[in-house]
Amino acid sequence: MELQAIPAIGDISAAQWNALAGTDNPFLRHEFLSALETHGAVSRENGWAPHHLLLWQDGELMGAAPAYLKGNSRGEFVFDFAWAHAYERNGLAYYPKLIIAVPYSPINGPRMLLAPGYPAEGLRQALADGARQMVEEMELSSVHWLFADAKEIEALQDCDYSLRLGCQYHWYNAGYADFDDFLAGMSSKKRKNIRRERRRVSDQGLHLRTLHGDEIEPDLWDALHGFYAKTFYEHGNLPVISRDCFAELGKQMTDRMVVFVAEDAGRPVAAAICFRSSDTLFGRYWGSERDYDGLHFEACYYQGIEYCIRHGLTRFEPGAQGEHKVPRGFLPTLTRSAHHLTDARFRAAVDDFLDRERPAVHAFAADLMRDAPFREEVLEQINRD
Repeated sequence: MELQAIPAIGDISAAQWNALAGTDNPFLRHEFLSALETHGAVSRENGWAPHHLLLWQDGELMGAAPAYLKGNSRGEFVFDFAWAHAYERNGLAYYPKLIIAVPYSPINGPRMLLAPGYPAEGLRQALADGARQMVEEMELSSVHWLFADAKEIEALQDCDYSLRLGCQYHWYNAGYADFDDFLAGMSSKKRKNIRRERRRVSDQGLHLRTLHGDEIEPDLWDALHGFYAKTFYEHGNLPVISRDCFAELGKQMTDRMVVFVAEDAGRPVAAAICFRSSDTLFGRYWGSERDYDGLHFEACYYQGIEYCIRHGLTRFEPGAQGEHKVPRGFLPTLTRSAHHLTDARFRAAVDDFLDRERPAVHAFAADLMRDAPFREEVLEQINRD
C-alpha cells in the first residue's frame, strides 16, 4: 500500500472520499471539509494547513484521514500547550505537528475512513504506521489522532502510540417517548429545575423553532453569523467561519445541519447550530444578540434533547467541557486520543505524564457519575444500550 498526503480536500473527488466507511459522521464528509477550506476557515494562516492522508493499493482508494499540519494548538480541544512549552524551553520546535482531527470541533468518531469490504484491521494498521513514518521522514515533532473511536485507538496503541483520556458530557436516549418521559427518569429536584429554566425562556416571550440547513433564507444567515461572531469575540475567540461558509454548509449538508433559532416577536435573537449523523446530534456553534435568562440551556441543550427524541437519535454531544451539563441530563463520557512524539526523551516524559493523568480522569468521571440526576433503573437502561 502507498500512503499519500494531499494539500487540499479538493484534490480527491467527493464521490471517492464519501464512498469510504465513516462518512456518516457529518464532519468527515467531503462537503464539510471542503467548505472550511474554500472559505478560509482552514488555512495555513489560521494554523491549519491541509495534509490529508490517502491510502492507495493498485490505484484503488483503500483509506483516508482528515489531517493537518498545525502551526499552533488552537481549535483542537486536546490541550498540549505544556508539551509545546517544554519543547520551546529546550530549544526545540514543537510546531508544525501533524494532527488527524476535525477542525475546531471536539467531535468523537472515526478518524480512519476505510474502504468497505476489506479487512479493517489491516487498513487501520497501515494508516497508523504510515502517519508515524511520515512525521519521522518529515522531521516533525509529533502526530496526534484526536477523539478517535475505540477500534482505532486500539490499533494505534498496537502501533506504539500513547493513549490520552479526556471527559465530555453526552446525553443518551433511553427510549424516551417525549421530553416529559425523559424528565420522569430524574429526581424531583432536578426535574423541577429544568422545567423552571424552560419556563423562564417562554416567560420572556421567546419562541424556538427548528430549521435544517437547506431551509434557511439568506437574511437569516446574516443574523445567525452575527450571533456567532459576537459571542466568539466576547469570549476572546476568533470567529473563523464566515457567513458564506455557514450558508454553503447549509446548502451542501441540508438536513445534516440542524439549527435551533430563538425569536422574539418573530425576530431572530439567538441560535444554536448543530449537525447530525444517522444516530447522533452534535452541538457546535451558539450565539445571541444579548443575554436572555436560561436561553443558552434551552437552545443548546433542551431543544437538542427534544430533537433526538423526535427523530430517534441515540446520543447528543453538545460540545466540550461543562460540568453544569450533568444535572441537566448529560453524563460524563470518556474521550480518547493517541499521540506519538518522535523525540525519545520527550516521548518518555509525556508517557509518564499520561500514566498519571489517566487514573485522575477516570476518578473525575466516576465522581461526576455519582451526581447523575437519573434514577438507578434509567442509568442501567442507558448502560445496557
